[in-house]
Formats: sequence, C-alpha cells, structure tokens
Amino acid sequence: MIDFLKKFFDIKFWKFILVGILNTVVGTGLQFLFFNLFGWADWISSTVGMIMGSILSYFLNKYFTFKNKEKGWKPVAKFALNIAVCYLSAYGIAFLFKEYICIAYSLTMFGWDVKTFAGNAYMLVGSCLFVAFNYIGQRFFAFKEK
Repeated sequence: MIDFLKKFFDIKFWKFILVGILNTVVGTGLQFLFFNLFGWADWISSTVGMIMGSILSYFLNKYFTFKNKEKGWKPVAKFALNIAVCYLSAYGIAFLFKEYICIAYSLTMFGWDVKTFAGNAYMLVGSCLFVAFNYIGQRFFAFKEK
C-alpha cells in the first residue's frame, strides 16, 4: 500500500496539480462566465467550459505532466473517452446534488435566487469531482505508462 501511495503522489501528481490549476482557471472560469454573465444554461456552460479546458489539458498533460510519446489517434481517443466518462460521472453526481439538495430544499446564498445558486453549486461540485476522476483516468488509462 505504501508503494502504491508513493507512486500515486509522485512528481507527476504535482505536475498534474499545476496543470489542473491552469485548466481550472480556464475551464471552470469559462463555465461561470457563460452561466453568470451570458445567462447560458448550467449544463451548456459546464459542457463548453469543460471542452475548452480539456483541450488545454490534453496538450499540457500529454507533453508536460506524463511525457507521453504515443502518436496517432489512439491517445486522443483514450483521452476523449476518459474526459467523457469523468464528465458524465462528475456532473451526473452534481446534477443529483443540485436537484435533490439545492432545489429540493430551496438553498440559496449570496443574494442569488434558488435557480442561480443551484446552477453555481452544480458547476462547483461537478468541477471538483471531475478533477479527482480525471487525474485517476489520465494517470492510469489515457496516459498510462507501459
């Protein structure tokens, strides 16, 4: 177990965190911008923001974090599959949180109405879960060392 933890939290983990901060600023920042300033639906905002952040993530993680040398469409397909599974899982859980907690209990704060608070909570919870799922998927599937 100790060996697994040492391998899991190695330099790649910290590089992934650094790249993740940048991806979060881009992807999540765009989500909140689209939702709060442009009035897009929360699911459209999260999808578009996540796609844009994921494109940046692919290049930074492939070449900087994991130094993956694989060529062709296979690494792109594996990355895209990972992103899709992580996105659907993370935002599926966030949707349940939004519907069955935020909206069901009429939660709000910051002077927002329930719908606005729930949309922002949905994107925040989804983003946090996505980061965790995505690290595992990229590390052990998309850019797995041979």
